[in-house]
Amino acid sequence: MEQKKSSDNFFEKVYDVARLIPYGRVTSYGTIAKYLGAARSARMVGWAMNNSSGKDIPAHRVVNRVGLLTGKHHFDGTNLMQQLLESEGVEVVDNKIQNFKEIFWDPAIEL
Repeated sequence: MEQKKSSDNFFEKVYDVARLIPYGRVTSYGTIAKYLGAARSARMVGWAMNNSSGKDIPAHRVVNRVGLLTGKHHFDGTNLMQQLLESEGVEVVDNKIQNFKEIFWDPAIEL
């Protein structure tokens, strides 16, 4: 029987939270990490998002703590992350979400 690495389990927990981010809302890597009890693991959440291709995870809704699209280079195409967000009504200018505080989703508060 194959044993899963702890990072695999962490990634699955990250994906479970990311799947709950509502359409037209965003959250941050650090907020997901904190919600999962791993407050200093924002970078691990980023790695999970980088590995989420093909898993039906709305990774485009996860940005850095000030609303920058820091993960955009992991999406196919030059502006796919921005296009996905804009298709949900999220305004992005210069790779930054404009009404970040208003559309920010915190699972600790909203779940």
